[in-house]
Amino acid sequence: MTHKGRIFFAAALATMGLGLTACNDGDDSASAQDSPSASAPASADPAASDSAAADPSSPSADPGDDGGAPAGGDTTAPGTKLKVGEKAVLPFKYGTDKKGTIAVTVTAIEKGAEADMAGFGAKAKGMTPYYIRMKVENVGGTDLSYASLRLRGELADGGPTGIVLIGDLPGKCDSESAPSEFTTKGASYETCSLSATKTTPIAAASFDEGDAYSDSPVLWTS
Repeated sequence: MTHKGRIFFAAALATMGLGLTACNDGDDSASAQDSPSASAPASADPAASDSAAADPSSPSADPGDDGGAPAGGDTTAPGTKLKVGEKAVLPFKYGTDKKGTIAVTVTAIEKGAEADMAGFGAKAKGMTPYYIRMKVENVGGTDLSYASLRLRGELADGGPTGIVLIGDLPGKCDSESAPSEFTTKGASYETCSLSATKTTPIAAASFDEGDAYSDSPVLWTS
């Protein structure tokens, strides 16, 4: 299942409100429809942001929880550094009632072209997208159907990108939710997280959900 919503840009180092707006100025957000024309400028849509944040039918992974399983033991320790192609076993929680253990393998961190972002207008000028492709496997065998996972891009110097993107680029980086069959051990699916930078290249993907990983994320590098 693919969520084709809007993409919001927050050109700030810190964000709040599920990453839909920037802390310093709400006018820094821009949005566009799923398949914008390359020349169509985007306009800010705060009403859509409020709706997305308040919609109880669209739960999101809760970064303030430990994901339903303790770090350590059979899970990958916080702060672990992996190479693209290697697997991490991670505790995971989605919404209020779905929790379990997943295995994540980052298969590629691909650099896109600035032209890919042209449909989002002037706000995206100078922004280079990166596509974090991954395979997600249900390790614990609990019901995680329709859950979604997002990894974040990190810059080559180890810092954050300063940009928060909600959504995907259809045909370039499709953000997939877990299928209805993602309820048994060994079930898997593939998805993509969209990240972008206006400065230093993105060189790593990070998992930072849950208290144990928020300050010490698991990293994948090329």
